[in-house]
Amino acid sequence: MTNIISSEGNIQTKDGTLIFFLKNIPPQPKAIIIIVHGVAEHAGRYGYTTERLNKFGYGVYRFDNRGHGRSGGERGYVQSFMDFVEDADLIVQMAHVENVRLPVFMLGHSMGGFIATVYGAKNPDQLNGQILSGPAVIELPLKDVRLLKRLPFNLLPKLRVGNKLGKIISRDPAVVEDYQTDHYNLKKITLKMSGEMFIKGPAWLQNNINKYILPCLIIHGGGDLIVTPKASEWLYNNISSQDKERKVYAGLYHEILNEQEKDRVIEDIHVWIEKHIQK
Repeated sequence: MTNIISSEGNIQTKDGTLIFFLKNIPPQPKAIIIIVHGVAEHAGRYGYTTERLNKFGYGVYRFDNRGHGRSGGERGYVQSFMDFVEDADLIVQMAHVENVRLPVFMLGHSMGGFIATVYGAKNPDQLNGQILSGPAVIELPLKDVRLLKRLPFNLLPKLRVGNKLGKIISRDPAVVEDYQTDHYNLKKITLKMSGEMFIKGPAWLQNNINKYILPCLIIHGGGDLIVTPKASEWLYNNISSQDKERKVYAGLYHEILNEQEKDRVIEDIHVWIEKHIQK
């Protein structure tokens, strides 16, 4: 789509961290979509998804979570998982101010799906709906997570562990290679961030998931080896939303927006958003 207005910049959080953002806005957008990326990656990996959403007439805001990509903060570290949620709110409020009267949706993947879910539970009146892709909302059935539960991550917050996810994010070898060579992707993350995101965060959701009432589309790869489909099943069964839908794509790995079938996934997102623009 031609005439896309693209820009980038930084917004400062209350603790002084600079959050890097990208905006890609078509002429007369019908809605705004805010993309929240997953652990150890960055917003730049959602370029193709952004292009497709732009073609549908949606403006897209993307940002790097603190400690990731081109945002500030110590690499792979967060003091509290709520810091990610509060940072996301800065982007939501920016989108509202710059796009008065337009519906605003949030698309969160993996850790970004967790951040989006917490955001939705805490802020039910700020969004028109959410798309949650492979959301990491329960404890992951990974060996490293089981080990993490036995480690005092609050006492060893800066100890770093390797990012071993690259080989199983997608069935597409090109995606795997790009992930592993992308210098903005984190090669290590701290125990503190791991504990916040994969232990403390899911525990918070266990106690607060009933507060989630937003319209939502939950999407998941049936062959996801990182966040198994049990996570999205739990989410679907426990939220209080009356308007909810879940789609599982047989055989697809974790990054369903980077699988060869990605156009089908993005079209399903498109159809869902179109329905909810009218509501």
